[in-house]
Amino acid sequence: MATILIVDDEFSIRKTLGLLLKGDGHAALEASTLEEARAHLDRHIVDLVITDMRIGPENGLDLLAYLRESAYPAESIMMTAYASIESAVEAMRLGAYDYLTKPINPDELLLRIRKVLERNSLREEVTRLRGELLGRSQLGHIVARSPRMAKILEIVERIRERELPVLITGETGTGKEILAGAIHSVSNRSEGPFVAINCCTLPEDLLDSELFGHIKGSFTSATSNRKGLFQQAHGGTLFLDEIGDISPRLQAKLLRVLQEGEVRPVGSETAVKVDVRIIAATNRDLEQMATEGSFRSDLLFRLDVLPIDIPPLRERQEDILPLAEHFLDMERQRLKNGDLGLSPAAKQKLLDYDWPGNVRELKNVIERSFALYAGPVLDAGEVAISMHAPKPSADKRKSLAEMEADYIRETLDACQGNQVAAARRLDISRSTLRRKLQEMDLPALADSDTDL
Repeated sequence: MATILIVDDEFSIRKTLGLLLKGDGHAALEASTLEEARAHLDRHIVDLVITDMRIGPENGLDLLAYLRESAYPAESIMMTAYASIESAVEAMRLGAYDYLTKPINPDELLLRIRKVLERNSLREEVTRLRGELLGRSQLGHIVARSPRMAKILEIVERIRERELPVLITGETGTGKEILAGAIHSVSNRSEGPFVAINCCTLPEDLLDSELFGHIKGSFTSATSNRKGLFQQAHGGTLFLDEIGDISPRLQAKLLRVLQEGEVRPVGSETAVKVDVRIIAATNRDLEQMATEGSFRSDLLFRLDVLPIDIPPLRERQEDILPLAEHFLDMERQRLKNGDLGLSPAAKQKLLDYDWPGNVRELKNVIERSFALYAGPVLDAGEVAISMHAPKPSADKRKSLAEMEADYIRETLDACQGNQVAAARRLDISRSTLRRKLQEMDLPALADSDTDL
């Protein structure tokens, strides 16, 4: 069954065509003016528009132009009692599927309608299959040799037809955004946008504006109207990373969107309807936060409909070497060197490490190792990781200065203490390296003066 909009200023024609269409199993909408027609198009999902050329003082070609300019996904058929080659050409140019002359033969009209709907159905099937192939390709980029990851991909396949919110949990660096993108790519929304934001990187007011948009003059720097990410993701998926970090006020606004399907831009008194699927992610315990009162339990209930927990890399050792090979392939393509590889000892070193930074850290190690060493095959001593890195802890996060110090130590170790070579690899001057070593309270290394 299709929803068909009839646009004609003659009451009898609208009613006759409406009965004809309903008798053929379709839903019929009627409009006597272009304003009424646009209102129907705004409120309903219309599959086909049948419009007269002359609608009182208005021109049906203007409606075809509106459909074309707004990229409205509906076919159109033009009717007229005043046929001309020029009007037919113009109607086809504006996207009309067919052009019929009044009086309309009912059987011929139904035949034309069936043809256009069959074409629509075929096009939708092609789009669906293209999205399915794209989705399977996207899933193919997720390494899942371990039983737990294989189970996650099975879940993604099972929920591909569902429109419900998804909550992805897991430690930092496990690949939550990659999984969210894969869920979108196999869904019915794969042709729509995938929009992502990390909620912990922006202050509350800026995050409010980013998510919900704002109108001109709503705050000092609001020099123009701006659509928020919810409106930008209309028809697709919005990925909210680190959802546990949003403020109570924004939690309330997000809950309202999930309940009512509309957003209110900052400074606006008018709500805007949005059609968005939410995928949220966090490395925090939202249930515990809800118990403590720092996260709304009603929002958690709305978000945690389809939960997926990604295990840390240390709990899925079967994935370590396949992931390393995947990142090696990326390096081979980037460096245009098909001989890059890892020795058996280097592979064992990867397997022996705890990977507190998870998949993201493994990717960085592969990239850094080939940046520090020429290769083409890296040995264990050339795999640039520290075997004494602390296990992940929610209470201890390294500062930027600590990470910089670790990187300098690793580079000096790789250069066997040679400051000239280390400074060159770090792309800093030797005097800058000396100063940093003194700040790190490493006088022995700071006094080292080994040459190449």
